[in-house]
Amino acid sequence: MSATEIGGAVFGLLAVWLTVRQNVWCWPTGLVNVALYAFVFFEAKLYADVGLQVVYFVLCAVGWWRWLHPGADRVELPVTRLGLREGLALAALGVLGVAAIGTFLATRTDASLPYWDSTTVVMSLIAQWLVTRKVLENWHLWILADVLMVGIYFYKQLYVTTGLYVVFTLMAIQGLREWTRSMTAP
Repeated sequence: MSATEIGGAVFGLLAVWLTVRQNVWCWPTGLVNVALYAFVFFEAKLYADVGLQVVYFVLCAVGWWRWLHPGADRVELPVTRLGLREGLALAALGVLGVAAIGTFLATRTDASLPYWDSTTVVMSLIAQWLVTRKVLENWHLWILADVLMVGIYFYKQLYVTTGLYVVFTLMAIQGLREWTRSMTAP
């Protein structure tokens, strides 16, 4: 357990809490979170997770801009649903992404748990992309990815991060409830 891991956990909790509440400050808080966790995962040799933090950094910037600029005649970006065609395309992209990243990490690096790590990374990338667009189904992916990450981080003895992802799982369940409610609110 390092100060960097603890700091990343604190900023991660705050960022997800703000996301559940649909507060635009989730994005700058998330930028700090992902910067800190890039170092944590590098030290743990979870290289796919390092790369994920770099992409998260970019997606946080995109999400921040998108939530601040929801479009003409809108005060706020609305929560929407994922269409069948896009869902199938994202699922296919996910399978290909896991195969490609997992194989690369398994054959070209000393990565620990390359396919499990790749699975959670790809799921997280898709989920985060959906968050930037306020698509409800992001929470389904986050719940599944968070549960898997609890096991990975426990195995890697990243106990603070394990606890963080237990809380993230609970927060994702709450996010699903709140975003669903906001879709039906007048």
